[in-house]
Amino acid sequence: MRRVLVTGGAGFVGRHAVAALVARGFEVHAVGRTAPAGAHAFHPADLLVASQRQAAVRAAGASHLLHLAWVTEPGRYWHAPSNLDWTGASLDLVRAFHEAGGRRTVVAGTCAEYDWTAAPLVSEPGDHAAEAGRFAEDAPCRPATLYGTAKDGLHRILASYAATAGLSWAWGRLFYLYGPGETPGRLVGDAARALLSGQRLATSEGLQRRDFLHVADAGAAFAALLESDVGGPVNIGSGHAVAVRQILEGIGTLTGRADLIDFGARPLGPSEPARIEADIRRLSDEVGFAPRYGLETGLAETVAAWRAAFSIAASAP
Repeated sequence: MRRVLVTGGAGFVGRHAVAALVARGFEVHAVGRTAPAGAHAFHPADLLVASQRQAAVRAAGASHLLHLAWVTEPGRYWHAPSNLDWTGASLDLVRAFHEAGGRRTVVAGTCAEYDWTAAPLVSEPGDHAAEAGRFAEDAPCRPATLYGTAKDGLHRILASYAATAGLSWAWGRLFYLYGPGETPGRLVGDAARALLSGQRLATSEGLQRRDFLHVADAGAAFAALLESDVGGPVNIGSGHAVAVRQILEGIGTLTGRADLIDFGARPLGPSEPARIEADIRRLSDEVGFAPRYGLETGLAETVAAWRAAFSIAASAP
């Protein structure tokens, strides 16, 4: 039996992971407050309530667990005290799953676990800035936020627990995401909405380079990682960092409103690294996964989705 219990299945990444798991032949059971489209079964529960999450785990009787749920509100999650709640709940969830007979777990981590101070700042000139800032899974972890620290701590505890308990497990470290359906507060969605609605977009010079992956590829990568027997941390990114300026210029071209972008109107944080890029050799060579979307195609799809949403809203009575 290949039955997977998915947390966060109705979320930005989760709905794509659910579709990818169904395509791979898994029987998908979702747990949470909202039922995702495409799941075979849904177990309503507040994952921060021990009795409810444990009951859902027992009811699902799954062989696999994909844990994506966490506090994700843009601008808030970096330092939200609820990171502590999710750490404790996640530990209990994985333990309950394994003690109920579960065999393999994949949990979502973050590139914010890495030591970003190892990368040069945007203001530092020279070739060093162009070469540093690429992170492999064995790079030092020294998170600068509560969110990153909570994820790093969870990773370390689960690694030890899995080794002791004989649980097959992997940790998918997500880099930057974009795609249709982004909530406000994320770069690509905010830019597309602003330009399509004719609003000016104040931004930095955009020289910082970031590894952006289409959300559908992120969901598919998690499904591939869960189906594999690869263990430990695995980066989930595109493997290629691009300048934020290039991304915004692309959105400007696709919307026909590049004239509304005000580069340099907002200062960049003094501690912003020049480059954050995923080394995805484990994802490619061991898991056997390659992203399907190039940046040009992904941005075009994303802008088209927002344009269609604006059109529907405008035609509504």
